[in-house]
Amino acid sequence: MPEPKTIEVYSWPTPNGHKIHIMLEECGLPYRAHPIDIGKGDQFAPDFLRISPNNKIPAITDPDGPDGAPISLFESGAILVYLAGKTGQFLPQGDRARYDVLQWLMFQMGGVGPMLGQAHHFRLYAPEKIAYAIDRYTNEAKRLYGVIDKQLSKHSFIAGPDYSIADIASFPWIRNLIGFYEARELVGFDSFPNVARVLERFVARPAVIAGLTIPKAA
Repeated sequence: MPEPKTIEVYSWPTPNGHKIHIMLEECGLPYRAHPIDIGKGDQFAPDFLRISPNNKIPAITDPDGPDGAPISLFESGAILVYLAGKTGQFLPQGDRARYDVLQWLMFQMGGVGPMLGQAHHFRLYAPEKIAYAIDRYTNEAKRLYGVIDKQLSKHSFIAGPDYSIADIASFPWIRNLIGFYEARELVGFDSFPNVARVLERFVARPAVIAGLTIPKAA
């Protein structure tokens, strides 16, 4: 059987970037990481825009895509689904379990990422402290943590009994927000023991440990 071809990954060490680094490590696929320094504006370079027209990381190019033809993909959720389909890992084959995972993946894409990102931004980075924005996104972050905590009180992982792309998508965001003491206190992270328990298991996985170091920021 021929060796799998190297996937080119264009990313930066952010939660969305880490999703893909972790997934590739979990799947054991060969890849090469190309840093796209979003602080310097690398995401607006014409070469990057050809594969990521929304000028956001991450993006990938797989020389061995569907039917053996190359494919380029942007949007972290789409890339996770693609890699799961390519390898048959972390996305169940059965319809019911598959849709359970996909709905929680969409929950992350439409809720956890944007809302936790806004809470983080307005609390820590916005040049003007806008009370309305801080309260709005902090309250939504707390609500989302509560939804996840309730789900994890009944299941081993976010989408059910098995580790999946729903976990790979969500926990880099959860880890990122609580990594800042002020943000951790802001959302009352200690009030969500099930999230804390599963996060601890997540960050101990060898593939996660490796994926969180790629690519290295300058």
